[in-house]
Amino acid sequence: MTAWNAHWRFPLYLRIWIAVILAVGLLTIAFGWLWRINTEQAPLREVILRDQAGEVLGHSRVRAIRSPGQGLEFPVTMLDGRQITVQLPPRQRSPGEGPPGARPWLPRGSTGFFWLLGIVALAVAIGSYPIVRRLTQRLEDLRGGVERWGEGDLSVRMPEEGHDEIAFLARRFNHAAERVETLVNSHKSLLANASHELRSPLARIRMGLELMDPEPSPRTRDEITRNIAELDQLIDEILLASRLDARETDIGTVEAVDLTGLAAEECARAGAELDIADASQTVVVRGVAKLLRRALRNLLENARRYSDGPVLVNIGCDGQRATVCVCDRGPGVPPAERERIFEPFYRLRGASEREGGVGLGLALVRSIAARHQGSAHCEDNPGGGACFVLTLPREQM
Repeated sequence: MTAWNAHWRFPLYLRIWIAVILAVGLLTIAFGWLWRINTEQAPLREVILRDQAGEVLGHSRVRAIRSPGQGLEFPVTMLDGRQITVQLPPRQRSPGEGPPGARPWLPRGSTGFFWLLGIVALAVAIGSYPIVRRLTQRLEDLRGGVERWGEGDLSVRMPEEGHDEIAFLARRFNHAAERVETLVNSHKSLLANASHELRSPLARIRMGLELMDPEPSPRTRDEITRNIAELDQLIDEILLASRLDARETDIGTVEAVDLTGLAAEECARAGAELDIADASQTVVVRGVAKLLRRALRNLLENARRYSDGPVLVNIGCDGQRATVCVCDRGPGVPPAERERIFEPFYRLRGASEREGGVGLGLALVRSIAARHQGSAHCEDNPGGGACFVLTLPREQM
C-alpha cells in the first residue's frame, strides 16, 4: 500500500475525533488514580476512649480503616498497653432510602466514580463528533475542489462561508483560480486569433508576389510594404501583450514620467490637439516611460483611424489620480461593446481589416494601465464620438 493510500485510510475527521476520545480517556484515568490515592490516604484522626467518670482509658492518632460492609475501624492503644479496635458500622437505612441529598441513579463508591467519568467521556465523544466532522468536511470539500481544478476544470470555485482560516484559504484559492483561468483563456484567445490575423497579410503578400510584374508598379510595392509593416506591428504587439501578462517580467525602468510632456510629443506626432486643465501644473506619474508612450500612441492611432474630425487630448488631475482623455468625432462605441473593445483582436461590427490595426491596441492600453495600478475605459463624447480615458496614480511630489 502506498503512503497516500495509507494516509487516506484514516480520514482527518476520524483522527481528530479519536484524538479527542483518547484525551478524555487519559484524563479519566488520571483523575481516577488521583482520587484513589486520596481515598487510600485518609487523614489522621485522634480517637479518645473515656469511662463513665470521664477518665481517659486510651487514645490514639490513627488513620481510619475502611472495611467493606463493616464501616470504619480505628485501632486504639489503651493506657495499660492493650490494643483494641473501635468500629463505626454504617447506618442502617430503611428500604428505598438513600443517603441525604443523594440521587438514586448516581453510582457510589470507587467504581461509581469511574462510571461517572466514563459517562462524561462518552458524552464528550458523542458531542464532539458533529463539530469535528463539520470542520473537516469543509477541508475535504476544499481538497476536492483543488483536485478537480488540478485535473483541468479551471471554473471550480469554493464557497467562502465563515470568517475562519478555512474561509480565508477558500478566498485565496478562488482568487488564484480566477487569475489563472483568466491568463489561460487570454493566452488561448491570443494564440487562436494570432493565427487568423497573421494569415490575412501573408495571403495578401503571397498574392502580390504572384501578380508582380518583372518591374512591380509603385502600387504593388506600396501594398507589399504595408502588409509587411502590418505583420511587423502584429508580431510586436503580440510579444508586448505576452510580456505584460507575465507580471514578473522586467520590461523597463520605473521612474518619474512627465505625462504632460509625453502627451505633447505624441500629439505633435499624430496631429492631435492638446488641452491641459492647469497649464501651470506638471502632471507626473511613476511608471515605465516607453509603456506609457505606447499607451498614448495606441489611443491616438485608434482615434485618428475612426475620427471624422480633430482628435482632442485632455490632461487633468482628480485628487491623487492623473487622467488622460482622448476624444474623437467618430461613430462612437455602443454601450454594450465598451468593455469588449478592450479584448484582444476584437473589432467593432463593420470595421474592415484595411482600415488598419489588428485589434490589440486597446487591449495593450488596458494591460499597460493595469501594470501601473491604473485603469482604462470608454465613454461618450458629448459632441459625438467616443472618449477613451486612461487613469494613472500621480507621483507624490
